[in-house]
Amino acid sequence: MSDLKHLNNTQQIILNNKLTTDVRFVSEHTFLYVVSGLLTICDGSMGHNLKSGDYCLIKRNSLVKFVKSSLVAEEFEIIGIQLHSDLLKTFSKEYQYTAQKRLKEGSIINIKSDALLQNYLESRNLYENLHRKDRGHLLNLKNKELIFLLLNLNPDLQNVLFNFDEPEKVDLEDYMNRNYKYNLSLSQFSYLTGRSLTSFKRDFEKAFNKAPGRWLLDRRLNEARILIEKEGKKPIEVYLEVGFEDLSHFSFAFKKAFGASPKKITKIG
Repeated sequence: MSDLKHLNNTQQIILNNKLTTDVRFVSEHTFLYVVSGLLTICDGSMGHNLKSGDYCLIKRNSLVKFVKSSLVAEEFEIIGIQLHSDLLKTFSKEYQYTAQKRLKEGSIINIKSDALLQNYLESRNLYENLHRKDRGHLLNLKNKELIFLLLNLNPDLQNVLFNFDEPEKVDLEDYMNRNYKYNLSLSQFSYLTGRSLTSFKRDFEKAFNKAPGRWLLDRRLNEARILIEKEGKKPIEVYLEVGFEDLSHFSFAFKKAFGASPKKITKIG
């Protein structure tokens, strides 16, 4: 996995200077701040370009693609803070915030630059470095502070942060054809398509005439072969992009499917 897996942590993240692409399921609302470098986040419908000093909120249950890069002689550094549903439910009861309507925006919400947010991030760093046993309680208070700041900047965010509805049932064939590259379990796919695991498997085989695990493997391998043969990409560049977590497993599955190692496949034309 790429360094962006640390988006689920509340710690500061320092990433390397190499360009990296990663596709990921973001399970909880995540506040993101780009300290330095450039970051593009795509949610399937559009891309959001963030530069040093920019903020955004990635909504929970989102499938997104990250493309990170850095400016010349500048490290890539981001801060990601996850706002767990349990914290938001407690906050909702304590301060009487509720969602009044369901917003239709995409997965990424841009947050305007603000001096209070900048001060917040600087003060939070001091808590991150504490080694006391009550560090977790202090960071929990800082997370509450962040929620207040976000609501102050954009009151409509209460309709996002405090909407605890489960995903609605969606068209399975369309959803899977758009999102097969994401490295999710069948349970996660079933949840995001608004189904139980049993219903997901039943509906899937009805739509595709193939078991979901087999279909996902075949679809990802075929996509990988296209990227290698037609675009000249290397196996190490494509295995994460098409939904594999491990390069050796990708190489083994590729050779079993096509009779040759992906390293031996050359660009056509």
